[in-house]
Amino acid sequence: MKGVGSETSATTDRSEQSERILRAAANLLREQGPAAISTRAVATAAGVQTPTLYRLFGDKDGLLDALASYVFESYLAEKRALEASPDAIDDIRHGWDIHVEFGLNNPAFYALMYGNLRPGRRPAAAQENGEILRRLLERARRQGRLRVPVETAARHIEASTTGAVLLLLSQPENERDPDTLVGLCDTVMASIITDAEPDVDVRTTIADRALSLLAALGDDRPGDRGGDPVVDTGLSAAEAAVLREWLTALTR
Repeated sequence: MKGVGSETSATTDRSEQSERILRAAANLLREQGPAAISTRAVATAAGVQTPTLYRLFGDKDGLLDALASYVFESYLAEKRALEASPDAIDDIRHGWDIHVEFGLNNPAFYALMYGNLRPGRRPAAAQENGEILRRLLERARRQGRLRVPVETAARHIEASTTGAVLLLLSQPENERDPDTLVGLCDTVMASIITDAEPDVDVRTTIADRALSLLAALGDDRPGDRGGDPVVDTGLSAAEAAVLREWLTALTR
């Protein structure tokens, strides 16, 4: 039987080998770009045999996922350490700025994370980044600041930031204008947030919106064009009545 000491030593060796491989891969990526990341090139740079790399990471996709988490650790550490301000929207804007700054300062790393498209696969680091954003948006929702669902807001922000950063990175370095992203941020934020003040009782916000929607829908009597405007959108008369009943309940 193997003793505890030998098992600990084996774990340490495995950890050290993984660290050496990831460090070598990160250096290759920084110096030569994504095209340089092959299992053979990384193994050679790390001073290990290719089978060792496969044993530790499974395959090239496993290596790339681990590498993305490795090179994004400092970025994620900054995101995790952010202290919540009274206004969740300010925190979301701050997160946007951190994301853009990291991408423009680390083009090869950013391209690995967001430019290496593999349908159905997403690096663990990208998943964690998305979870951090959704937690911020959920806090904004509780403050009554979102005009769209959390997932919709998250997709708008993710598509805008990653798309814009990748577009800038595709341009010659001396032609990149990060200031264009300021206007983009303002536009996206305006499309997903309301003007309500932080810490407003979300129940009051919901009641106000339900009342506004009721006013917009009107009652079930024919309008100027004839017919119920809700039924005209495709709902049945019974469904329209239930919708008004639910909205009325929300205003109480």
